[in-house]
Amino acid sequence: MKGAQMVTGKPIRSADATTLTYREISGKRGVGSPKKRADEIIKAAAEVFAERSYHGSSTQDIADRVGIRQASLYYYIPSKEVALEQVCLIGIGTMVEGALAVAKSEMSDAKKIEQFISMHIQAIDERLVFMRVFLRERQHLPDPGRRQVGNLARNYEKILQDIIASGIASREFRKNINPRITTLAILGASNSASVWYGKEAVTDIKTICRNIVDLFVSGL
Repeated sequence: MKGAQMVTGKPIRSADATTLTYREISGKRGVGSPKKRADEIIKAAAEVFAERSYHGSSTQDIADRVGIRQASLYYYIPSKEVALEQVCLIGIGTMVEGALAVAKSEMSDAKKIEQFISMHIQAIDERLVFMRVFLRERQHLPDPGRRQVGNLARNYEKILQDIIASGIASREFRKNINPRITTLAILGASNSASVWYGKEAVTDIKTICRNIVDLFVSGL
């Protein structure tokens, strides 16, 4: 999960084994349109959307961030809406892959919760602008992008909820725990780090992970 790697046209597997794909941002793949430039543009879009909001920004802002003409931008992305879709998919796509790997491991359910939270917080550290845009701006996506991103988000929640339910069933966790409420509480606390991370005195990501993990694992 290192960096904000752009993935185009490659499928990712959701929790219910449904194949979802990133939309191709351009059908043009000649010498003048290297994938590296496309990645730079999507990263610039994430930075602009995170700073100015989706409705408060324009394709000109994205072009200015990369240092190209606005007309040249459309060689790589057909619209601001597609740029938002790509940013949101990067924000959540690899999260689902990581969560599935945790769920399928042989670890105890408590250890899976620990790994899940740590992975989530680490993603905020590594892909902060992508996560901020995914959390704040995805409601502005048009269909079908909103459905695709929404399906991924729901699958991600379900993976965590199933781990909690498994821990309750095996009596590893307390029986009076509500899996759905606990899922929302964990994600709410973890997602909040995208708002205050870098603004508080405690900026060490390992300390943040440890505190949130201890809070919830002890509670379970």
